[in-house]
Amino acid sequence: MHGFANPKRFLSLAAWLTPLLMLSGLVVSAGALAWGLFNVAPDQLMGETVRIMFLHVPTAWLGMGGWTTIAISSLAFLVWKHPLAAIAARAAAVPGMVFTAICLATGSIWGRPTWGTWWVWDGRLTSMLVLLFLYAGYLALSQAVEQEGGSSKIPAIFGLVGAINIPIINRSVVWWNSLHQPPSITAGKSAIDPEFLGPLLIATLGFSLLFGGIMLARMRALIANVQAEARLRRKAVEVA
Repeated sequence: MHGFANPKRFLSLAAWLTPLLMLSGLVVSAGALAWGLFNVAPDQLMGETVRIMFLHVPTAWLGMGGWTTIAISSLAFLVWKHPLAAIAARAAAVPGMVFTAICLATGSIWGRPTWGTWWVWDGRLTSMLVLLFLYAGYLALSQAVEQEGGSSKIPAIFGLVGAINIPIINRSVVWWNSLHQPPSITAGKSAIDPEFLGPLLIATLGFSLLFGGIMLARMRALIANVQAEARLRRKAVEVA
Protein backbone atom coordinates (compact mmCIF):
# COMPACT_ATOMS: atom_id res chain seq x y z
CA MET A 1 0.00 0.00 0.00
CA HIS A 2 2.90 2.36 0.73
CA GLY A 3 3.96 2.07 -2.90
CA PHE A 4 0.69 3.57 -4.10
CA ALA A 5 1.31 6.61 -1.86
CA ASN A 6 3.80 7.65 -4.54
CA PRO A 7 1.95 10.16 -6.77
CA LYS A 8 3.50 8.83 -10.00
CA ARG A 9 2.48 5.24 -9.27
CA PHE A 10 -0.94 6.33 -8.11
CA LEU A 11 -1.59 8.37 -11.26
CA SER A 12 -0.52 5.45 -13.44
CA LEU A 13 -3.02 3.20 -11.68
CA ALA A 14 -5.80 5.80 -11.55
CA ALA A 15 -5.51 6.58 -15.28
CA TRP A 16 -7.23 3.32 -16.24
CA LEU A 17 -9.06 2.56 -12.98
CA THR A 18 -11.05 5.82 -12.93
CA PRO A 19 -13.01 5.30 -16.19
CA LEU A 20 -13.44 1.61 -15.34
CA LEU A 21 -15.05 2.42 -11.99
CA MET A 22 -17.16 5.23 -13.42
CA LEU A 23 -18.50 3.18 -16.33
CA SER A 24 -19.14 0.02 -14.32
CA GLY A 25 -20.73 2.07 -11.53
CA LEU A 26 -23.13 3.75 -13.95
CA VAL A 27 -24.10 0.46 -15.59
CA VAL A 28 -24.58 -1.46 -12.33
CA SER A 29 -26.46 1.40 -10.65
CA ALA A 30 -28.76 1.93 -13.61
CA GLY A 31 -29.47 -1.80 -13.86
CA ALA A 32 -30.22 -2.12 -10.15
CA LEU A 33 -32.49 0.93 -10.14
CA ALA A 34 -34.36 -0.34 -13.19
CA TRP A 35 -34.75 -3.72 -11.49
CA GLY A 36 -36.06 -2.14 -8.32
CA LEU A 37 -38.37 0.34 -10.05
CA PHE A 38 -39.95 -1.95 -12.65
CA ASN A 39 -39.53 -5.58 -11.60
CA VAL A 40 -40.09 -5.57 -7.82
CA ALA A 41 -43.63 -5.91 -6.48
CA PRO A 42 -45.07 -3.10 -4.30
CA ASP A 43 -44.69 -3.48 -0.54
CA GLN A 44 -47.77 -4.61 1.39
CA LEU A 45 -47.59 -1.65 3.79
CA MET A 46 -45.84 1.15 1.88
CA GLY A 47 -47.00 0.29 -1.62
CA GLU A 48 -45.15 1.87 -4.54
CA THR A 49 -43.29 4.34 -2.31
CA VAL A 50 -40.96 1.57 -1.15
CA ARG A 51 -39.14 1.81 -4.48
CA ILE A 52 -37.32 4.95 -3.32
CA MET A 53 -35.42 2.65 -0.97
CA PHE A 54 -33.16 1.58 -3.84
CA LEU A 55 -31.81 5.12 -4.06
CA HIS A 56 -32.23 6.28 -0.47
CA VAL A 57 -30.47 3.44 1.36
CA PRO A 58 -27.30 3.26 -0.81
CA THR A 59 -26.84 7.03 -0.65
CA ALA A 60 -27.23 6.91 3.15
CA TRP A 61 -24.56 4.22 3.44
CA LEU A 62 -22.20 6.09 1.12
CA GLY A 63 -22.81 9.38 2.91
CA MET A 64 -21.49 7.72 6.05
CA GLY A 65 -18.86 5.84 4.05
CA GLY A 66 -17.55 9.08 2.60
CA TRP A 67 -16.84 10.53 6.03
CA THR A 68 -15.33 7.22 7.15
CA THR A 69 -12.96 7.56 4.20
CA ILE A 70 -12.10 11.09 5.30
CA ALA A 71 -11.40 9.89 8.85
CA ILE A 72 -9.18 6.98 7.75
CA SER A 73 -7.28 9.16 5.26
CA SER A 74 -6.87 11.87 7.90
CA LEU A 75 -5.48 9.34 10.36
CA ALA A 76 -3.03 8.07 7.72
CA PHE A 77 -1.91 11.62 7.05
CA LEU A 78 -1.42 12.50 10.72
CA VAL A 79 0.28 9.25 11.73
CA TRP A 80 2.11 7.92 8.68
CA LYS A 81 2.47 11.13 6.65
CA HIS A 82 1.23 9.49 3.45
CA PRO A 83 1.66 12.14 0.75
CA LEU A 84 -1.70 11.36 -0.87
CA ALA A 85 -3.72 10.83 2.31
CA ALA A 86 -4.79 14.47 2.69
CA ILE A 87 -5.70 14.58 -1.01
CA ALA A 88 -7.74 11.39 -0.65
CA ALA A 89 -9.67 12.92 2.24
CA ARG A 90 -10.46 16.05 0.25
CA ALA A 91 -11.45 13.97 -2.79
CA ALA A 92 -13.94 11.94 -0.75
CA ALA A 93 -15.66 15.02 0.68
CA VAL A 94 -17.57 16.17 -2.42
CA PRO A 95 -19.15 12.82 -3.43
CA GLY A 96 -19.81 12.10 0.25
CA MET A 97 -21.63 15.40 0.62
CA VAL A 98 -23.63 14.84 -2.57
CA PHE A 99 -24.73 11.37 -1.47
CA THR A 100 -25.69 12.74 1.96
CA ALA A 101 -27.79 15.46 0.34
CA ILE A 102 -29.51 12.89 -1.91
CA CYS A 103 -30.17 10.72 1.14
CA LEU A 104 -31.83 13.61 2.98
CA ALA A 105 -33.87 14.64 -0.07
CA THR A 106 -35.11 11.12 -0.85
CA GLY A 107 -35.80 10.47 2.83
CA SER A 108 -37.95 13.59 2.97
CA ILE A 109 -39.85 12.55 -0.16
CA TRP A 110 -40.33 9.06 1.28
CA GLY A 111 -41.37 10.43 4.67
CA ARG A 112 -44.20 12.60 3.33
CA PRO A 113 -46.57 9.72 2.37
CA THR A 114 -45.22 7.37 5.06
CA TRP A 115 -45.12 9.65 8.11
CA GLY A 116 -47.40 12.43 6.91
CA THR A 117 -44.62 15.03 7.11
CA TRP A 118 -41.54 16.07 5.15
CA TRP A 119 -39.29 16.32 8.20
CA VAL A 120 -39.10 15.36 11.87
CA TRP A 121 -36.32 16.25 14.28
CA ASP A 122 -35.54 12.70 15.36
CA GLY A 123 -32.13 11.18 15.95
CA ARG A 124 -31.50 9.64 12.52
CA LEU A 125 -32.62 12.60 10.42
CA THR A 126 -30.94 15.19 12.62
CA SER A 127 -27.61 13.33 12.75
CA MET A 128 -27.64 12.96 8.95
CA LEU A 129 -28.29 16.70 8.63
CA VAL A 130 -25.34 17.30 10.97
CA LEU A 131 -23.25 15.12 8.63
CA LEU A 132 -24.17 17.36 5.70
CA PHE A 133 -23.06 20.41 7.69
CA LEU A 134 -19.82 18.63 8.65
CA TYR A 135 -19.07 18.02 4.97
CA ALA A 136 -19.69 21.69 4.18
CA GLY A 137 -17.44 22.73 7.06
CA TYR A 138 -14.69 20.34 6.01
CA LEU A 139 -14.71 21.57 2.42
CA ALA A 140 -14.67 25.21 3.53
CA LEU A 141 -11.82 24.53 5.96
CA SER A 142 -9.78 22.63 3.37
CA GLN A 143 -10.26 25.42 0.84
CA ALA A 144 -9.23 28.06 3.37
CA VAL A 145 -6.11 26.12 4.33
CA GLU A 146 -5.15 25.74 0.65
CA GLN A 147 -5.64 29.44 -0.12
CA GLU A 148 -3.97 30.76 3.01
CA GLY A 149 -1.14 28.23 3.04
CA GLY A 150 -2.08 26.81 6.45
CA SER A 151 -1.34 23.41 7.89
CA SER A 152 -3.12 20.41 6.36
CA LYS A 153 -3.29 18.97 9.87
CA ILE A 154 -6.23 21.26 10.68
CA PRO A 155 -8.77 19.67 8.27
CA ALA A 156 -7.32 16.23 9.14
CA ILE A 157 -8.08 16.78 12.83
CA PHE A 158 -11.55 18.06 11.89
CA GLY A 159 -12.09 14.90 9.84
CA LEU A 160 -11.23 12.69 12.80
CA VAL A 161 -13.38 14.64 15.26
CA GLY A 162 -16.33 14.62 12.85
CA ALA A 163 -16.17 10.81 12.70
CA ILE A 164 -17.84 10.77 16.13
CA ASN A 165 -21.10 11.43 14.27
CA ILE A 166 -20.92 8.18 12.26
CA PRO A 167 -21.75 5.75 15.11
CA ILE A 168 -24.37 8.23 16.30
CA ILE A 169 -26.09 8.01 12.91
CA ASN A 170 -25.81 4.24 12.88
CA ARG A 171 -27.22 3.70 16.38
CA SER A 172 -29.64 6.63 16.55
CA VAL A 173 -32.73 4.51 15.82
CA VAL A 174 -31.72 2.17 18.66
CA TRP A 175 -30.76 4.78 21.25
CA TRP A 176 -33.76 7.11 20.76
CA ASN A 177 -37.46 6.78 20.04
CA SER A 178 -37.74 7.46 16.31
CA LEU A 179 -40.21 7.45 13.45
CA HIS A 180 -37.42 5.98 11.34
CA GLN A 181 -37.51 2.21 11.13
CA PRO A 182 -34.93 0.15 13.10
CA PRO A 183 -31.86 -1.29 11.35
CA SER A 184 -32.97 -3.70 8.63
CA ILE A 185 -29.53 -5.22 8.05
CA THR A 186 -27.33 -6.25 10.97
CA ALA A 187 -24.38 -8.62 11.32
CA GLY A 188 -25.40 -11.82 9.56
CA LYS A 189 -29.10 -10.93 9.54
CA SER A 190 -31.54 -9.09 7.28
CA ALA A 191 -35.15 -8.10 7.87
CA ILE A 192 -35.57 -7.18 4.20
CA ASP A 193 -37.43 -9.52 1.89
CA PRO A 194 -35.03 -11.20 -0.58
CA GLU A 195 -37.00 -9.69 -3.47
CA PHE A 196 -35.97 -6.23 -2.26
CA LEU A 197 -32.57 -7.18 -0.86
CA GLY A 198 -31.10 -8.30 -4.20
CA PRO A 199 -31.50 -5.03 -6.15
CA LEU A 200 -30.70 -3.04 -2.99
CA LEU A 201 -27.29 -4.68 -2.56
CA ILE A 202 -26.54 -4.38 -6.28
CA ALA A 203 -27.51 -0.70 -6.23
CA THR A 204 -25.18 -0.20 -3.28
CA LEU A 205 -22.37 -1.89 -5.20
CA GLY A 206 -23.02 0.28 -8.24
CA PHE A 207 -23.06 3.51 -6.28
CA SER A 208 -19.92 2.43 -4.42
CA LEU A 209 -18.12 1.91 -7.73
CA LEU A 210 -19.33 5.30 -8.88
CA PHE A 211 -18.14 6.86 -5.61
CA GLY A 212 -14.72 5.31 -6.12
CA GLY A 213 -14.49 6.60 -9.69
CA ILE A 214 -15.46 10.13 -8.69
CA MET A 215 -13.00 10.08 -5.82
CA LEU A 216 -10.13 8.98 -8.06
CA ALA A 217 -11.05 11.63 -10.65
CA ARG A 218 -10.99 14.31 -7.96
CA MET A 219 -7.66 13.05 -6.62
CA ARG A 220 -6.16 13.28 -10.10
CA ALA A 221 -7.49 16.83 -10.47
CA LEU A 222 -6.16 17.89 -7.06
CA ILE A 223 -2.74 16.40 -7.80
CA ALA A 224 -2.67 18.19 -11.15
CA ASN A 225 -3.40 21.49 -9.38
CA VAL A 226 -0.58 20.88 -6.89
CA GLN A 227 1.84 20.03 -9.68
CA ALA A 228 0.80 23.09 -11.70
CA GLU A 229 1.30 25.37 -8.69
CA ALA A 230 4.74 23.83 -8.07
CA ARG A 231 5.77 24.50 -11.68
CA LEU A 232 4.57 28.10 -11.43
CA ARG A 233 6.59 28.62 -8.24
CA ARG A 234 9.72 27.20 -9.87
CA LYS A 235 9.31 29.49 -12.88
CA ALA A 236 8.79 32.46 -10.61
CA VAL A 237 12.04 31.67 -8.79
CA GLU A 238 13.92 31.28 -12.11
CA VAL A 239 12.62 34.62 -13.39
CA ALA A 240 13.53 36.34 -10.14
